[in-house]
Amino acid sequence: MNQISARTKGRFELLIRTALEQIQALGCVLAPPMLRIALALPFFRSGLTRWDGLLSLSPATLFLFENQFKVHVFGGAYGFPAPDTVALLVAVAEITFPILLVLGFATRFSALALLIMTGVIQLVFPDGWANFHLYWASLAVAIIALGAGPVSLDRLISRWFYPRDL
Repeated sequence: MNQISARTKGRFELLIRTALEQIQALGCVLAPPMLRIALALPFFRSGLTRWDGLLSLSPATLFLFENQFKVHVFGGAYGFPAPDTVALLVAVAEITFPILLVLGFATRFSALALLIMTGVIQLVFPDGWANFHLYWASLAVAIIALGAGPVSLDRLISRWFYPRDL
């Protein structure tokens, strides 16, 4: 290999490495908020259907939790204990945790809570794993692993409480 082609190869390799580093840096900025929004949307939309006015659960929500939603475990289907309380907790969680996720506040905690909710939803709707629950669980695990990212309240608070020594 002559000197000119080696130099050209080195420049090309440097160009490729630089481009890949820039793509990775862009992905590190864009991926966390996109993941947070993607996980928040289905839960928030579901949460909106649970309410019938300010702090009033809809009759349909109460009916679903009292009569329709059953946990499928050990070969049987069992109703929720205290279904009205569970309905209220779910309704509050489906509004609160998505908002926290979008803001990037308490992000890992919120993603963990939605992952647990996804697990319970899987027990209520066992056939939904391939269509929805696998994707929700994957998004939640990715958020737990990556954190809130640079565009988040978590990062802002972290920098405020733990400033870098200059």
